[in-house]
Amino acid sequence: MAGRGQYTRPVVVVAFEGWNDAADAATSVIEHLADTFPTDLVFDIDSDDYYDYQIVRPRVADGADGREIVWPKTSMQVSHLPERDLILVSGPEPNLHWQRFCSTLISAFRSVEPEMIIVLGAMLTDSPHSRPLPVTGNTSDVGLAHSLGLEPADYEGPTGITGVLSDACHRAGLREVSLWASVPHYVAAPPNPKATLALLARLEDLLDVALPLDDLPELAQAWQRGVDELASEDSEISDYIETLEAQQDENGLPQATGDSIAREFERYLRRRDAGPSGPTN
Repeated sequence: MAGRGQYTRPVVVVAFEGWNDAADAATSVIEHLADTFPTDLVFDIDSDDYYDYQIVRPRVADGADGREIVWPKTSMQVSHLPERDLILVSGPEPNLHWQRFCSTLISAFRSVEPEMIIVLGAMLTDSPHSRPLPVTGNTSDVGLAHSLGLEPADYEGPTGITGVLSDACHRAGLREVSLWASVPHYVAAPPNPKATLALLARLEDLLDVALPLDDLPELAQAWQRGVDELASEDSEISDYIETLEAQQDENGLPQATGDSIAREFERYLRRRDAGPSGPTN
């Protein structure tokens, strides 16, 4: 993999399918970035070392040379933004040899010398779909937590490959941040463009760049209307959602804090400076 001199202010953005990716919200961010900006494949990690094919099965697909086997894989790509390069890492959560898998990624990250590594995740919570979906940001780097206004990482309990990789980055002396979107558990089926949009907004804050959203705002609105319609047909679900809304109102909306209002204003200024259409391929 090319060294830092080959890239402009590189930042690594990581998301994995599976347990860490409720409603595919996190990996959809990677897909959105790869589709929005000029993106090159750097390499794929050999799947034989890390996947149990009885759990994550290969697929048969039609290819340019006829039908072919598509194996599960973790890919590393580079998206070229006008302001910086993003090293995008995505794939199914591996089944085997997590420590070796993370060591392979850490070696690749070190060769780039990124400014930061941002690990994305999404989890099922009791957040109401009708309100802004919270995104929690945390890091094991105390100085980074202070400078970026993030929470120090204090979670204890079972973890996925995202937690193992974040810990490996911290131990390797790499600046790492985790962003977790809250996905309403009563509407867990993918896609969830509202959660993806929420992650992109927080990613903009960390990168300090305007990211084109394309049709994601419209898709998020359509998703919410669809859930509204389904909920209106079930009185128990409607009552449950009203309870969640009341609880959130009582606790105070995190989106209404001074810091969040300032972040939203900064996003507005970035998008205005970037122009109405933003960067294109």
